[in-house]
Amino acid sequence: MTDDDVLAEFRAADALLEGHFILSSGLRSPRYLQCARVLMDPARGARLAEELVRRLPAGVREAVQAVVSPAMGGVIAGHEMARALGVEAMFLERPEGVFHLRRGFRLEPGTRVLMMEDVVTTGLSSREAIKAIAAAGGETIAAAALVDRSNGSADLGVPFFPLIRLDVPSYAADALPPELAAIPAIKPGSRAA
Repeated sequence: MTDDDVLAEFRAADALLEGHFILSSGLRSPRYLQCARVLMDPARGARLAEELVRRLPAGVREAVQAVVSPAMGGVIAGHEMARALGVEAMFLERPEGVFHLRRGFRLEPGTRVLMMEDVVTTGLSSREAIKAIAAAGGETIAAAALVDRSNGSADLGVPFFPLIRLDVPSYAADALPPELAAIPAIKPGSRAA
């Protein structure tokens, strides 16, 4: 798959949106990739995860023992990555504001983990997830995402492998360009604004 093929999957799912969006980070953007829509189709989700696994360095593919993803956005992406890698999938939750494993999920000490996200913008949630994996005894050896929209600025502290990089500007709410400020903002993600 080429990057154009990957974007075609998003377009086919009506998952590449244009407008004024409030991102989970609080930043604003004129474009939004709704990964939940692209993952609605299990065959499409499998194709994207299999392509991302194919792009991982062999050493990472062979070393991963589990995939852990932050809820909600990363759950399906993480499950598909784990299926494609042939390892277990788990997810982190933060009902009290801090990520941790629940539902009987546990990592044996030293378990080599791939932390999987749907979209990385600032990397904050990813870094929080990696910290929770360490607290649970796992070792995050790499991170992956369907989409990196950080414009190359996200430092997760581990090697990071996105399926596609989408360089879209994002703005603080008080620093919007006039054309974006003229459009009502919507919050398409899973977290409240």
